[in-house]
Amino acid sequence: MTPSLRTMNHQESQKLEKVNSLEMRDMGFIERDSSDGLDDNHDQDEHSESSQFHEAVDESDSSEDEVAPRNTIGDVPLEWYKDEKHIGYDIAGKRITKKERQDKLDSFLASADDSKNWRKIYDEYNDEEVELTKEETKLIRRLLKGKAPHTEFDPYAPYVDWFKWDDAKHPLSNAPEPKRRFIPSKWESKKVVEYVRAIRKGLIKFEKPKEDPRFYLLWGDDSSSADRTKHLAYIPPPKPKLPGHEESYNPSLEYIPTQEEINSYQLMYEEDRPKFIPKRFTSFRSIPAYENAIKDSFERCLDLYLCPRVRKKRINIDPESLKPKLPSRKDLRPYPVTCYLEYRGHKGAVLSISVEPSGQWIASGSKDGTVRIWEVETGRCLRLWEVGEAVQHVAWNPLPELPVLAVSAGPDVLILNTGFGNEEEQKKIKELLHMGTPTSSDDSDDMSSFLSWVQDEKHDCIRLRHYRTVSSIEWHRKGDYLSTVMLAGESRAILIHQLSKKLTQRLPFKLHGLPVSSVFHPTRSIFFVATKKNVRVYDLLKQKLIKKLETQLREVSSIAVHSAGDNVIVGSKEGKLCWFDMDLSSKPYKTLKCHPKDITNVAFHRSYPLFASCSDDCTAYVFHGMVYADLNQNPLIVPLEILRGHTSSDGRGVMDCKFHPRQPWLFTAGADSLIKLYCN
Repeated sequence: MTPSLRTMNHQESQKLEKVNSLEMRDMGFIERDSSDGLDDNHDQDEHSESSQFHEAVDESDSSEDEVAPRNTIGDVPLEWYKDEKHIGYDIAGKRITKKERQDKLDSFLASADDSKNWRKIYDEYNDEEVELTKEETKLIRRLLKGKAPHTEFDPYAPYVDWFKWDDAKHPLSNAPEPKRRFIPSKWESKKVVEYVRAIRKGLIKFEKPKEDPRFYLLWGDDSSSADRTKHLAYIPPPKPKLPGHEESYNPSLEYIPTQEEINSYQLMYEEDRPKFIPKRFTSFRSIPAYENAIKDSFERCLDLYLCPRVRKKRINIDPESLKPKLPSRKDLRPYPVTCYLEYRGHKGAVLSISVEPSGQWIASGSKDGTVRIWEVETGRCLRLWEVGEAVQHVAWNPLPELPVLAVSAGPDVLILNTGFGNEEEQKKIKELLHMGTPTSSDDSDDMSSFLSWVQDEKHDCIRLRHYRTVSSIEWHRKGDYLSTVMLAGESRAILIHQLSKKLTQRLPFKLHGLPVSSVFHPTRSIFFVATKKNVRVYDLLKQKLIKKLETQLREVSSIAVHSAGDNVIVGSKEGKLCWFDMDLSSKPYKTLKCHPKDITNVAFHRSYPLFASCSDDCTAYVFHGMVYADLNQNPLIVPLEILRGHTSSDGRGVMDCKFHPRQPWLFTAGADSLIKLYCN
């Protein structure tokens, strides 16, 4: 074969590769066979033209046919030049810049105007358009039909036996057949044994053929079908409700409404009115056409068309497994369960109660303007004072050797002598509660303008007159200091009184909000002030703010501090109770939504791991609250009991609750003028 013919065949093969990459355009050649007059049925014409073409190729010795490619990058992929402005380099080493391509609309118009456009092929390698000749199109057509590219090629040429058998007495190889062709292969038998052992051990597993289920749920969900789940975008629409007994043509008499019920349907709102009223017919022929058939079908189509459907992944988790594992209530005994005793005598709502430190006596203040002292075990009323105004709060002194009672009635706070104790204690109390002349709370005149210490001759006690109504009283653990809270947004709304020196001082801090209650720390010189939104913790010695507890509640109603001093519970007027672990965070450790109405008071037990809350819903909740010495272990909170028994009066329920200092008992004071004792 001459070099020119070899070059020509190489160029033809390159063009055929370009054509195969554009198969869709090549298919157009077959469609245009009849239109261009190049029918492949005329084999003689093709044979003659192709023979002339190849004769011309064989006769050509010119070097012009050996056209080297313009792009000299070799076998480098053209994707590397996708983001560049050139597609390669020519033989001189200069860049070959990309030509501007026409948009699809211009190329379509150009192809419509040009009749030979179907012969043009874009050469990505050299970035140019190549127009195929008629001979090349014929080659392409033959290749697409599965024929040889050249017509002179005969695929069924006669067999030529190149070996000469003349004078041959023996075959080419007269060797005997080898023995291995007649004996089974040992290697194959070993391999089969290995496969059998692997199958028996389970190392090789075969996929079982999937069997189509013979039965399926007639009313099942479409989403469970195999053909539906293959498509991720398919979301089955909700199925309409199946008809019941009411939709029967002859239902039972109990399903047919009376005329009064039908008339009552007209008075109902349209969305609450039943859409279908059952009727009774004797036979199928007497059933009229359903009047809402078109309307129901239209609404169903609207539901399927307008109702958006979203596929949500559900995790099948047992809800019981998500609940924390709490100890049994039997293991947390003792705690108050039943009402053991009632204290009757008040004529109005009992607003506050307080238990004596030894647990033998209990004091109560009522809306009828009286203060009573009861014996806990018998329920006898031992003392009675008529104050004249509604008693807002009572507080017993925490020292057993100083049995005095602080009572707030309107703007006055009375320090009453209960009369308990021996002669020496009574003598000491009378000296403590005696004032020669009215004195101001301090040497300065500004304090005397809104507070004064006065000797009350009627009750033989000390009266502290404030400028506003006192809502809360709290004693210090030493029994000499007393804090009072008034509903005012000023710094003088909270005052601290010293009983031994008859002095009063206000907090050196600015109150951010309306104060509700105040509590002393049980062991340290720390003071808690609860406003309607937050709880602020102050150090009285250093006179600075230690921490601000963010309750995240609508309005705080009460506060109580654990006997260890590191945990605080806060009640709110929205029925929520927050437990704060001061060592953990300034935000609630737990928020309990237990009461449907306002929480009036919360209380901790001094020695037992119990705390309680009372509310206007006439109930008191008792909880187990264990605080561990290990700082890595969080407090354990378990609801134990709901104590009922009080009745509502003027929309109020249980007004106050206090624990017995030594026993697991709970005292509750209600708006029904009763005091109840709940025991274990």
